[in-house]
Amino acid sequence: MLITLKEEAPKKEREALLLWLVSCGLHPQLSQLDQMPIIGIEKNLPEELNRELRSNPIVVDLIETSLPYKMVSRAVKNTPTVIQIGDVEIGGDEITIIAGPCAIESEEQLVQTALGLKKNGVKILRASAFKPRSSPYSFQGMGVEGLKIHKRAKEKHGLLIETEVMDPRDVAITAEHVDILRVGARNMQNFELLKELGKCNKPVILKRGISATIEEWLLSAEYIMAHGNHRVILCERGIRTFETATRSTLDLSSIAIVKQLTHLPIIVDPSHAAGRSDIIPALSRGAIATGADGLLIEVHYKPKESRCDQRQALSLDEFHAIATDIEKVAKVMGKKV
Repeated sequence: MLITLKEEAPKKEREALLLWLVSCGLHPQLSQLDQMPIIGIEKNLPEELNRELRSNPIVVDLIETSLPYKMVSRAVKNTPTVIQIGDVEIGGDEITIIAGPCAIESEEQLVQTALGLKKNGVKILRASAFKPRSSPYSFQGMGVEGLKIHKRAKEKHGLLIETEVMDPRDVAITAEHVDILRVGARNMQNFELLKELGKCNKPVILKRGISATIEEWLLSAEYIMAHGNHRVILCERGIRTFETATRSTLDLSSIAIVKQLTHLPIIVDPSHAAGRSDIIPALSRGAIATGADGLLIEVHYKPKESRCDQRQALSLDEFHAIATDIEKVAKVMGKKV
């Protein structure tokens, strides 16, 4: 159940209501959605408690839902959420393309890649300072120094910037340096990280876990929203199946399903799903045709010199061809890039 409160409800009265709910054996979580204070609880209540809640002067409405996720669902908001970041909207009438290298390697790499992407209309540069790798001997990213390089490079290329965050202790410093924070597939159910991101005032891209169901994915989004941050962008990046021709299997059906279940925007990462550059154009077209709000694509100004994920990194010329294709598909879908 969700309990919506009056915007002007005094803090003391909100706290008193929370204490009353706790005394009833519940675990309420106070958050906010579109400026409206909202309390989420894990189950619908007996009519006796509902009557008491409706009589409370700060309560606006009770929204009953049997879904395990509440704030994420269309039960609380049936219109699509559009997330504004600078002059970019994610979830609106435009297809948002976020592109850039897998990892931050140097200021030159970021600036040269960003300037090339900018010519193709890209407004958000992706690049990771912290890299979770399967092997402990692989390049793990430049850490905080990488964040500083990312921010410095922004002054030269002018794009919005995003990066992955892996540890709750790194959320604050990462948020100081970038415009968007990203949760990788390996950390989709790192609940302490999700809680910390809920306290953050920056948008969060939440990737689907490699073996996660859609419900588990949406519950992870619920963690972030329930702890105060409603600017969540879902990202499908492929799931693990028995297929070995690709790194993962891109689940395009999740886009259509998610659009029915939640008001949150969804983007697709064809690069990590494919693990190979040759099929990224086809996957990108398919994602937009299925209804995705945007794409997250790996592009490097010198792909053969990339320190990680060389096989899936596109060159600037290859990206230019994809951008042209995406624009055509977007037009058919009634959207622009």
